[in-house]
Amino acid sequence: MSKPSPDAYEQGRGMDAHNAVMRDIRAERSETYDPTEPTRVWIDEDNTPDGVVNSLTIILNTGGCRWARAGGCTMCGYVAESVEGGSVAHEDLMTQIDACLDHESEEADEPAELIKIYTSGSFLDEREVPAETRRAIAETFADRDRIVVESLPDFVDREKIADFADHGIATDVAVGLETATDRVRHDCVNKYFDFADFEDACAEAAAADGEFAADVGIKAYLLLKPPFLAEPEAAADMIDSIRRCADVDGCHTVSMNPTNVQRYTMVDELFFEGGYRPPWLWSVAHVLEETADVDAIVVSDPVGHGSDRGAHNCGECDDRVQTAIKDFDKRQDPSVFDQVSCECEATWEYVMAEETSYNMPLAR
Repeated sequence: MSKPSPDAYEQGRGMDAHNAVMRDIRAERSETYDPTEPTRVWIDEDNTPDGVVNSLTIILNTGGCRWARAGGCTMCGYVAESVEGGSVAHEDLMTQIDACLDHESEEADEPAELIKIYTSGSFLDEREVPAETRRAIAETFADRDRIVVESLPDFVDREKIADFADHGIATDVAVGLETATDRVRHDCVNKYFDFADFEDACAEAAAADGEFAADVGIKAYLLLKPPFLAEPEAAADMIDSIRRCADVDGCHTVSMNPTNVQRYTMVDELFFEGGYRPPWLWSVAHVLEETADVDAIVVSDPVGHGSDRGAHNCGECDDRVQTAIKDFDKRQDPSVFDQVSCECEATWEYVMAEETSYNMPLAR
């Protein structure tokens, strides 16, 4: 179990210099947020082990990730949207859930089969979401087919998963692994745990899967192109990471998230100084093509695609490539990428051949 405070986290875990810089950057935040309103909620479709289903995605407004309060990940600005004070009361969190259900009833024809709950931290961390709230949320969504909750691997254990699985809800824990390469996770992302900790979380989920009638599994979240990696290095690391995750028992889905430039982050500072370019959408397509044969569902949803701060190509083909990526998410068929082309693909190929950490970004 994780140590109780951000200060304890910082001692020998992650890079102290990174954490100090990140705390200074995050201190620039001036916005405040209402603890009774969710950060975001939307309706979509997702590819799951049960097939493509309608989903309700909820981002709860909590006190934020405890690791982020120590300094945290170089690319993550979500803690900037959290409530001041480090905690939100049970009653306020349930008010947020009610607001999300109201949104669903207004915008959807019928209740979604899949519920996805994120907190920009760890839903299973009881300092962020109390056990009372977790159990109440499990009761609220007991009639749904599947639920996804977000957590660092430290907090994944069968007793917490049981709150959902006992209701017969297929339960997936989304773990922000970012990469299977420990050095990249530590030095580029500034995340404190090792791949072995992710494997332990998968083993815990696999044990729960055998214990409960409901399916239990892990959904690995990976990060394409963290800072300090050149485009070809980032793509190669992502291909290797997807393959390694797919080989871990208990991990059935891998979600590749291209880095987008968020405020109050180290990536934002690098981007402002011309030292960072988000990944090319061609790189996203390349990775998906190269890993289409793995024994797992592999998906990607480039946030802010086509913008300077999100994964992008030249501006002319971005929407077409994004459509192909979304099509791949549902069909898992790499031939969808044969249907899109653009002159800028030649520039991307040059970047993949020539960009290094000493000359990046080679092209904007």
